[in-house]
Amino acid sequence: MKSVFSFTAVGVVLALLHAAPANALNAKSFVSGTGSDANTCATVVTACATFAVALTKTAANGEISVVDTGNYGPLVIDRAINITNDGGGEAGVVATPGGFAIVVNAGRGDIVSLRGLVIDGQAVGLSGLVLDSAAAVHVQHCVIRNFESAAGLNPWGIILASFENLQLFVSDTIIFNNGSTASSGGILIIPGGFPALPTPPIIANVVLDRVHLENNVRGLWVSGSLNIGNSPRVVIRDSVVSNNIGDGILATSAPGMAAAFIVVEHTSSVHNAGTGIRADGPRATIVLNDDTITGNGAGIGAVNGGQIISFGNNKNFNNIGLEGAPTGMFNPM
Repeated sequence: MKSVFSFTAVGVVLALLHAAPANALNAKSFVSGTGSDANTCATVVTACATFAVALTKTAANGEISVVDTGNYGPLVIDRAINITNDGGGEAGVVATPGGFAIVVNAGRGDIVSLRGLVIDGQAVGLSGLVLDSAAAVHVQHCVIRNFESAAGLNPWGIILASFENLQLFVSDTIIFNNGSTASSGGILIIPGGFPALPTPPIIANVVLDRVHLENNVRGLWVSGSLNIGNSPRVVIRDSVVSNNIGDGILATSAPGMAAAFIVVEHTSSVHNAGTGIRADGPRATIVLNDDTITGNGAGIGAVNGGQIISFGNNKNFNNIGLEGAPTGMFNPM
């Protein structure tokens, strides 16, 4: 908006001071299962019906609050925003067949927060949460499930494939029943995007805290093979990775490309049909601290120059195939 001080007429100034702009955006908007997208979204009584429309009526750094149970998606997030459901009922975000539920395509300095959402592919959605650009994305107390599109692509619960620096924080969230191909599943961290294009080094820092990755194809896959220079760095702690069809936790890299680095702490990788924890590639590194690996097709594995470094306090036992051994040890501090 232009400053009112650019007007010289006192009458115009007074009018502007006493009248709200016709196109003013809400600092806080509301959505309801009984709402209407023709509403202003500004109050509970005038709640909108979808997140997508509520977003267009909400100022950057504002909030969209869930009033009650409803299906509020899908949407593309283009600004800093907080979407919050703190007990209003099930806040569903259902993807269209072959489509995405939520795409984050915000500015470089924008912070996005998603809390209390049920993001559902209903077996036909392509991916749940796609992170293209933002400074940081915070996901709390969410459910991401049933992204199993058979459209010849690789469905994921969460994909970070940004061409920009991006931080992702996921806590107290369950991600299950995602994937339909060998290269699909729960969470994929692959900065540089699809397909590989010439890009500057990208920083992707990810923290997964109290996250359950269950009954996907792959559980967690971190790849540096589409980026140069900086490696994606992921910490997963106090989490469970279980009953996935492929590997539970996987780091991959390629010659001449970025490293892939995962710290796995206080986490169980159990009953996965593939390897519980695997590092594949010349700059793929996984560090293990106080973890449990059991009941998998194989325990731990490092191939093609990959490294698995242990603090010596992990439990790797009773796997169906080889238990495997770390390639190196850290001395306790």
